[in-house]
Amino acid sequence: MIRPYILAETNWKHLKDANFNLAVLPWGATEAHNFHLPYATDVFEATAIAEKSGEIAWKKGAKVVILPTIPFGVNTGQTDIYLDMNLNPSTQFLILKDIITVLDRQGIHKFVLLNSHGGNNWKPIIRELGLLFPKMFLSVVECLKVVNRNDFFDIPGDHADEMETSLILHLKPELVLSKENWGEGKERKNKIKAFTQGWAWTERPWSKITEDTGIGNPNAATKEKGERFFNEICKKIGQLFFDITEANTENLYE
Repeated sequence: MIRPYILAETNWKHLKDANFNLAVLPWGATEAHNFHLPYATDVFEATAIAEKSGEIAWKKGAKVVILPTIPFGVNTGQTDIYLDMNLNPSTQFLILKDIITVLDRQGIHKFVLLNSHGGNNWKPIIRELGLLFPKMFLSVVECLKVVNRNDFFDIPGDHADEMETSLILHLKPELVLSKENWGEGKERKNKIKAFTQGWAWTERPWSKITEDTGIGNPNAATKEKGERFFNEICKKIGQLFFDITEANTENLYE
């Protein structure tokens, strides 16, 4: 069945009379995720969360449209990982500028960028685009940070870990290798403490910090954990989409 809020599925017969007021752009990455998860893990996550959240908002009456997912992200620290695909931030700016130009011209002035990749850093880009498009309400959702992962998972991590493995076991189980292929996701820490404490930053060269491209042990992952995590995320984001469509963005503060 065609979902009218999914741009990739709908058609001109529907769109010629449509009147959306919120556009959502999922943005992922294409990169290695330990030994066992697909390169498009971030793409699958962003797409599924955007579509389910869009459905929730649509059923509440929101005039929301979900745009096709951008599959490439910033992977400047992974240049030697085979076929990890990189878009520089300057390229992302240009892509996003062109997309927002279309929306602005056609009267869709509310926009959410739904991000699922940690290497994408959107705040500086959104700040600059906000100056270029003063009529647009621009916002970013870090979709895997919507709920506290510690309420759902036992082992902390941040890449191809228990959380992401659980999500893909729920969303795309046919693409997950059997458990004997799962790496341990051990991370080598920077010897300079400021970088491990989080108040200083430097690029992490991926091949120097992990043997299997994972960070965080996926061993405790289950499909059931992934499903519960996914549903809670989508419930909150779906409500956000609805709230944005209903809001007067010229009068948001009290």
